[in-house]
Amino acid sequence: MERQDATGLARFLTIADTAEVLNISANQAYALVRSGELPAIRIGGAGRWRIERSVLESYIEAKYEESRRRSLWNQSDFASVVEPVFGQTRTRTTWDSGTTL
Repeated sequence: MERQDATGLARFLTIADTAEVLNISANQAYALVRSGELPAIRIGGAGRWRIERSVLESYIEAKYEESRRRSLWNQSDFASVVEPVFGQTRTRTTWDSGTTL
């Protein structure tokens, strides 16, 4: 049996546990793991996925930071910059994930 801390969560979480923490479906949690967005390891003979609790917490913190940066970008003077796109122009009104701040 895995040891649990004061929060009642073990060091390694199952896909179902992870989905519950993130308030998403198990299929969505599995997709995050499968895509590599959420790092996980395979444990045991059946190769069950396990997500380390600290990795999940880091993932959540990174998502908050991404959201904060997106919000700041959308509030900045650059959010309304008109940029040419293949001979056309468009106004940048949303976060461009390919842009580094």
